[in-house]
Amino acid sequence: MLLGGSAIALIAGLLLDRLVGDPKWLWRHLPHPVVLFGAAIDRLDRAWNISTLTESRRRHAGLLAIGLLTAAAALLGYALQWGLSRMGPLGIGLEACIVAIFLAQGSLRQHVEAVAMGLSRSLADGRHAVSMIVGRDPEQLDEAGVCRAAIESLAENTSDGVVAPFLYAALFGLPGLLAYKMINTADSMIGHMSPRHRAFGMGAARLDDLVNWPAARSTALLFALVAFDGRAWRVARRDAPKHRSPNAGWPEAAMAAALGLSLGGPRRYGALAVDAPCIHAEGRRQARIDDIGRALVLYGRTCSALAAIAVLLVFASA
Repeated sequence: MLLGGSAIALIAGLLLDRLVGDPKWLWRHLPHPVVLFGAAIDRLDRAWNISTLTESRRRHAGLLAIGLLTAAAALLGYALQWGLSRMGPLGIGLEACIVAIFLAQGSLRQHVEAVAMGLSRSLADGRHAVSMIVGRDPEQLDEAGVCRAAIESLAENTSDGVVAPFLYAALFGLPGLLAYKMINTADSMIGHMSPRHRAFGMGAARLDDLVNWPAARSTALLFALVAFDGRAWRVARRDAPKHRSPNAGWPEAAMAAALGLSLGGPRRYGALAVDAPCIHAEGRRQARIDDIGRALVLYGRTCSALAAIAVLLVFASA
């Protein structure tokens, strides 16, 4: 658990990310750290994921790759934390900036707000905006489908992009934060079932499932608490196993119940049709633009709850 200056850096990083978001002007001049993580993952993928190897050897190579990448990220985080801890208040400020960079509070809100704003203009604009945050084919979505997709993405990414990084930063400091972001980035790049990555990316996918296990359930619980709706937690426990992901169903089900909506259901990813079950099937299927606003209110309360937890950590470490 964080102590002293690192606990202060955590709350400062949360507030900085919430107020400023992702400074796009900065990343036009400098490479984002996640981009650098992605470059390292891609380099090992091209060097070790050799098509002439057997699936077993590619799987072992992938396990070694994700192990080395995670260890390297954790060591980098340790070196940064060690150096910053010797710089006094300046070090706390710089650590807060690093925390803010690896959180997604502001950017996630902006992307979901863009969907509502796009839909207010036209269905085509809404489809374009939602295509920035989901992998499914937006041209197959009507207005209610666009709204559901945005809300589902908000729920899942609250866990992956906000709660999980916060959790690992709170427990293990910068080593935990950077290691988590490396694992999560690797999963998004190689942890899928394409012919190239089915074997090599298996380790990254399984490790991502493992590290997101506590965050997904914590996010569902936070949604239920800030919505003052115990039923949301019960629905999450009931419906989360229906989801194809071992983790994403938890925040999606809790948000669906808190908003009185039915999420999930059949969808299309390019040429692939997925006959997924509905989450909180008794809810309203025809989601509206104002439901995106209600979801963002719930999201804002959840981020505020994390800030309150960070404040408690500061007092606990005093």
